Amino acid sequence: MTSRLPVIVGFGGYNAAGRSSFHHGFRRTVIESMDTPARQQTLAGLAVMMKLVKVVDGGYQDDAGNALSLDEIDARFAEQILASTLVRRIEKQHLDVDAAHWQKTIDISATAGQPLSFITLRKHLPEPLPSDWTVDELNASEVLVTLHDNCEFKVDSYRALPVKSAGQLPSGFEPSELYNARFHPRGLAMTIAGVTDALRATGIDWQTIMQHVAPDEVAVFSSCIMSQLDENGFGGLMQSRLKGGRVTAKQLALGLNTMSADFINAYVLGSVGTTGAITGACATFLYNLQKGIEQIASGKARVVIIGSSEAPINQECIEGYGAMGALATEDGLRQIEGKTEMAQEQVDFRRASRPFGENCGFTLAEACQFVVLMDDALALELGADIHGAVPDVFINADGFKKSISAPGPGNYLTVAKAVASAVQLLGIDAVRERSFVHAHGSSTPANRVTESEILDRIASAFAIKQWPVTAVKAFVGHSLATASGDQVISALGSFKYGIIPGIKTIDAVAEDVHQQHLSFATADRTRAPEQLDLCFINSKGFGGNNASALLLAPHVAERMLRKRHGEAAFAAYLQRREVTRAAAQAYDAQALLGDLGIIYNFGNDLIDDQQIEINCEQIKVPGFAQPLLFKKDERYGDMLE
Repeated sequence: MTSRLPVIVGFGGYNAAGRSSFHHGFRRTVIESMDTPARQQTLAGLAVMMKLVKVVDGGYQDDAGNALSLDEIDARFAEQILASTLVRRIEKQHLDVDAAHWQKTIDISATAGQPLSFITLRKHLPEPLPSDWTVDELNASEVLVTLHDNCEFKVDSYRALPVKSAGQLPSGFEPSELYNARFHPRGLAMTIAGVTDALRATGIDWQTIMQHVAPDEVAVFSSCIMSQLDENGFGGLMQSRLKGGRVTAKQLALGLNTMSADFINAYVLGSVGTTGAITGACATFLYNLQKGIEQIASGKARVVIIGSSEAPINQECIEGYGAMGALATEDGLRQIEGKTEMAQEQVDFRRASRPFGENCGFTLAEACQFVVLMDDALALELGADIHGAVPDVFINADGFKKSISAPGPGNYLTVAKAVASAVQLLGIDAVRERSFVHAHGSSTPANRVTESEILDRIASAFAIKQWPVTAVKAFVGHSLATASGDQVISALGSFKYGIIPGIKTIDAVAEDVHQQHLSFATADRTRAPEQLDLCFINSKGFGGNNASALLLAPHVAERMLRKRHGEAAFAAYLQRREVTRAAAQAYDAQALLGDLGIIYNFGNDLIDDQQIEINCEQIKVPGFAQPLLFKKDERYGDMLE
């Protein structure tokens, strides 16, 4: 029995490189290799996103109202745009790493024979009153407190954080400003912006898609791993009483790591289909992708939205990962660069993330990435533009572990199975000659050794001589749950432009990196797009969460669809695709001018439960063109009389 092939018909999101759809974020990471029109278009889009230029009557203007050409934007703003994207020093408006707030403990003791007294409001007295305090009333609201022994106070204080770099969204870009965010945590605002980008980029209206599928043939899988830790989510929930405030009705609910999927269903799609929020530490995006592939391959769903949105650039995450010794610190970078603190030499925070080079830890990042999957038949029927295909994702744990954060054997299994699957699908020559690897490349000393050894040994087993390896975290940092989404989006850019990004934040590969059968580069490598057939996406996560995905180039997917559906059907599809591409390009043109067309349907088109029609064969849900049919289940027929 043949399975439906999951194909990528739309992708979008945002990370430190900018907007993902139409490969703009990818182009930022390889901007040195772009021709002038592509470079200037990407720079202009970023300039609008970052509020450096305005759009008036379809043209660019500066703050003084002067018209700007693409050449002028390049000349005036390129340096600022490049410096305000990718990994960089954490900006003060995001988090002041030189003056991070904390509470310092002070012990106060009364001197012999001279007790300490102070005046406060009666309502501010602690409950219960400490045994060595005496209280005298001064008036209806104030009291005099006398301390006869010692007391501990917490006072506001500020200190510098040892970690000062992160992969932040482009400076000036605030997702919550794009719609009525209603105190949404940053990660959820990013979800709304990111999934909108992916849906708009398909070039097919969502309602059109829904007319061709049953209500339960849609699925959404999206999550994060750190929950929503800013003040509008779990961060505010945990801190409110300690800060003398109160918990709001939204903080707990909006803090859940399932909310990314829930927001997509409730406020973007209006979906009643399958939903889930799968987590697997730093392999989370691939965990969700595997679930989506299974839904399509089994026929349970025909359209699946896969994604993740993570916003971990806050003091708590930095302190937590820093305490584990996992992050690149200012002192660690200074030692690598051979700079002395006495000379007050500036650390190059732009190069904080250094996969497979001399490094000292990973760099946190924020990002949201989403892909729209369809089964191959539906994609052809709708004329969807196919950007790639994902036949499978392989997931394995590490077995017994001494340390929950240490690497283990599971990643050997996932990578080997992905390569073996590719060989069966496309043949050994495609794997040896036309594949590349998007490594996890976290930028830790342990990862550079263990992951390179895994890749090197598997390359040897399959007789791959010089396997090209790249690592997108060099540019955008480690976005935790979204990290493998960053890798997938970058790989799609490589398929489009034939460019394998160089690891440009390192001077050379570290001596302890295994590379007998691997090929690392510090500059972009260019090939003809048809010379890149497939990419292996590798991801490793705390706790033994390992995942490896097989991603096929669009020309390979098209070749497979021609064979399955026939030349006549494929030719008709190509004609329908022209309309789709035109609509998608229209969205890109307006997005470059700042009109992102955010989809946020709060309280619109609510379903009246009483209008649902039910019989023994189907359910008809108001607002959906097709009924939900009860499918015949023959899986266990041989077990019944």
